[in-house]
Amino acid sequence: MRLFFTTFCFTLGLVQSSTAVHPNVVFFLVDDMGWRDVACFGSSFYETPNIDRFAKQGVRFTNAYAACHVCSPTRASIMTGKYPGRLDLTDWLSGRREFDFQRFLSAEKLQALPLEETTLAEALKAKGYRTGIFGKWHLGNA
Repeated sequence: MRLFFTTFCFTLGLVQSSTAVHPNVVFFLVDDMGWRDVACFGSSFYETPNIDRFAKQGVRFTNAYAACHVCSPTRASIMTGKYPGRLDLTDWLSGRREFDFQRFLSAEKLQALPLEETTLAEALKAKGYRTGIFGKWHLGNA
């Protein structure tokens, strides 16, 4: 993942130096979607014309895997380019701490993506992009 992040940032630098206009980057991260749940990847059940149009005009990931089986570590990995284990963030973040009266208490774990981590958005901003995130954050309070 770190290699992907480094390569991605390096490529952005090359693209920026070869043209004055930044290419648009739109990245979709969708929870619980199977790889064939959209028409552009073979679904004959779901009709996804807008996603298909994005896929036709842009880049599609055809050989990738999720860094973890739940959303928070996967999001953190994409945002930082680090493996979930390196971030010490290997389970989903519930959004609240456990209560003392719960029968079993989990081991203490992070409750948010650490603020000192450099994110993909920060790397893109350093290259002159304007960034935004919409939808589910699920990486703790920012």
